[in-house]
Order: sequence, then structure tokens, then C-alpha cells
Amino acid sequence: MAKDPQTPLDEELKRQEQEAEPQAEPVEGELEELAEAADQAEQAASAGDKPEAEMLAARVEELEQSVAESKDQALRAAAEAQNVRRRAEQEAEKARKFALEKFVKELLPVVDSLEKALEAMQDGASEAHREGVSMTLKMQQDVLGKFGVEVVEPAGEPFDPQYHEAMAMVPNPDLEPNSVMEVVQKGYLLNGRLVRPAMVVVSQAAG
Repeated sequence: MAKDPQTPLDEELKRQEQEAEPQAEPVEGELEELAEAADQAEQAASAGDKPEAEMLAARVEELEQSVAESKDQALRAAAEAQNVRRRAEQEAEKARKFALEKFVKELLPVVDSLEKALEAMQDGASEAHREGVSMTLKMQQDVLGKFGVEVVEPAGEPFDPQYHEAMAMVPNPDLEPNSVMEVVQKGYLLNGRLVRPAMVVVSQAAG
């Protein structure tokens, strides 16, 4: 079976991971050199050669510090590689979830028109015409729902500026102030993110 072609995102992720890959060889070489220096220092100390033993002990300490620094760099590189992968996966997921946003925005006026046409059909329209428009509207709504589109229709709810856009403020003693009296145009979300705010009329306290 042929392998799936790599996307630019996959290639970039692989390149960044390779750059951030911790290099084990320098650490292993330093460990070998450290062990050799330690053996030499121990032999010099056993032979009573104090100056050489001190020099070798200093070398051992220097190598121990170098090994510790190399290990720290390797851990940092591994953590950075993991962060690069996590960020790339988050960006890819975000791109998948919201790739249809522009298309959905273009499709919403079609849904609006079908809803208005259905509302405008009075007794003069045939049952077949009303049923045809109704079925077409339902098909459009079902397709939108299948791809994560949700309707924002907040009649009677408190006004929320994050999801609603006020077209007018009207005194209404029957509603709590700052409530949605009427939805002029429905709003829509795509996977939880606002695509279009609901256009609403908001109540205010009676004068």
C-alpha cells in the first residue's frame, strides 16, 4: 500500500523535531572520558603522585560539570521538541475545525432567504411549494449541523454582547431589562466559535 503523501505541516514538524533532537553522543563521550580520568586520578593517588592526582581530580570535576550541562541541554532539547509537536498538533486541529468558516459565512444568506420565503408563503402558495421550500431548508440546516454549525436564537434570554448584536432598545414592562425581545436575524457558531452574531431587539426599563 502506498504511503500517504506528507503535507507541508508534517514536513515542517519533522524538521523541527530533528533540530530539537537531543544529541546523546557528546554526553556518552564525556562519560567515557570522565571514567578514564577518574581511573587515572585513582591510580596517581595510589602511587603517591600528589600533583598529578590533584590535576586529574580537577579534570574529573571539570568533566562532571560538563556532563551535567550536557544532560541539562539534552533535557531542554527534548522538552522543546515535545512543545513543537504539541503546538503543531494544536494548529492542525484548529485548522481542521475552522477550515469551513468562510464557506459557512457565504452559505448563511441562502438559509436566511429560504426561511424568509417560507415565512412569506401565505394561503396563496400551494402546499407543494411550501413543502418543497421547507424540505430544502431542512436539508441545508442538517448539512450545517453535520459540520458543527449551531444556531444562536436567543429570544427571551439575557442579552450577551459576545454572541448578540443589538439593533434597537425598546421599553418593555413585561420583560426584564436587557433581555432579547426579538431575533431579527439568527446567529451561528462553528464548533463553538462565533461565525455571525444574532441581530436582536433588546428590552429596556419602561420610562
